[in-house]
Amino acid sequence: MDIRIGSEDRVAPPAPSRPPMNGHRGPSFRRIFARYTRFVGIMRLVLPAIAAALLGLVLIWPKVAPRNSVFRAAFAGFNLKTIDTMAMQNPRYYGTDNQNMPFTVTARVATQVDTQSMAEELEKPQADFTTKGGAGVILQADNGLFRQKVNLLDLLGHVDLYEDTGYEVHSNSARINVATNDASGDEPTHGHGPAGTITGEGFRMLQRGQDIIFTGKAHAVLFGAHGPAPDHPKKAGKARKPTS
Repeated sequence: MDIRIGSEDRVAPPAPSRPPMNGHRGPSFRRIFARYTRFVGIMRLVLPAIAAALLGLVLIWPKVAPRNSVFRAAFAGFNLKTIDTMAMQNPRYYGTDNQNMPFTVTARVATQVDTQSMAEELEKPQADFTTKGGAGVILQADNGLFRQKVNLLDLLGHVDLYEDTGYEVHSNSARINVATNDASGDEPTHGHGPAGTITGEGFRMLQRGQDIIFTGKAHAVLFGAHGPAPDHPKKAGKARKPTS
């Protein structure tokens, strides 16, 4: 028996499926788009709130943070000499005294000598603060010892005190209490200013530089209203007879 299959009886292959039209998206895409929209909306609320909280923390932190010391220190660089000794270049100590008035202590070099008392030897130290009357005061010397725990700065060698109103005091040693900004010295002292000159066996600077007392045997020369008298007054000339 012959079996034949005609062309009209052949099975055609299935037609390829067409991709979905752009205007018709499946449910999966709609869910992803809805989640993204919800995420963006939440971030618009959360991010500004976080930024506001961080800004508030920055503003109130200095008021609530504990102050462990009356001063802070900053320096341009340091050299580690040994394990227990550290030298700092251009140190700068700053803080406030017991009346919340600012002061600064600077130096060319600071070398740590005692970690327990936080003491540093200073090269070319300088202390700056303001008097009660608003005048600036500078004390400087060749060398110094700054004991931070007890708020004392000892100055040694060519101690010079300068005040904005024109007064100067010079001695060989002095001690400054940075908690009160008072100073004292027990070596020969001399000073001068617009009102005159004075010498003594020591000095006391009280009331944040408002008062300076010369101790021991003191000698003062006060200027008059027209300033200091000339060292060599001119001699009066002789009267001349009229010529005929």
